[in-house]
Amino acid sequence: MAKLYFYYGAMGSSKSANAMMVAFNYRERGQKVLLCKTGVDTRDGARVIKSRMGLESKCELLDEICHWDKEKLGSYNVVIVDEAQFATSEQIDFLSDIVDDLHVPVICYGLRADFQNHLFPGSQRLLEICDEINEVKTMCWCGHKAICNARYNADGIVREGAQVMLGTNDEYIALCRKHFKEGKLHPDQEVVGLTD
Repeated sequence: MAKLYFYYGAMGSSKSANAMMVAFNYRERGQKVLLCKTGVDTRDGARVIKSRMGLESKCELLDEICHWDKEKLGSYNVVIVDEAQFATSEQIDFLSDIVDDLHVPVICYGLRADFQNHLFPGSQRLLEICDEINEVKTMCWCGHKAICNARYNADGIVREGAQVMLGTNDEYIALCRKHFKEGKLHPDQEVVGLTD
């Protein structure tokens, strides 16, 4: 039975690399793969998925496939969505229709929460309706599990601003909850204003 899957993790947990590896594994077994992402993510080009470790693949746009007919969508053996946090609730519901009506598994990868630890709309909807939810783990500089996506600049952690700001390793870092709260980006940084 086809399922809707959500693999979430903090930045740097290899979600995009995992998406491309799963696509490769399906193709290696002669399966037809629809690899896509939302139109919001334009960091590496509109129709390109690229991982931090250098893997890269062409893809379709979720915004467009939501208008494809059922026959075309049903010709695929699997749909893999990268950066699913940027999807709308309606797009996530559409993906669930692919699973329920066409019996095609849909595997989504994305962030759970933003730089303020608030759910993204796409992630929230996935958490509400997914058949299976799995965490792709990464770690903080201290060695503990990272669950927070900290946005930062030369002054330290940024606590306010627009939910979506496309960035890379020089603007975001995955931290454990403790160091996110403290605003501590690395072990040598002094923490000001917190008491033990």
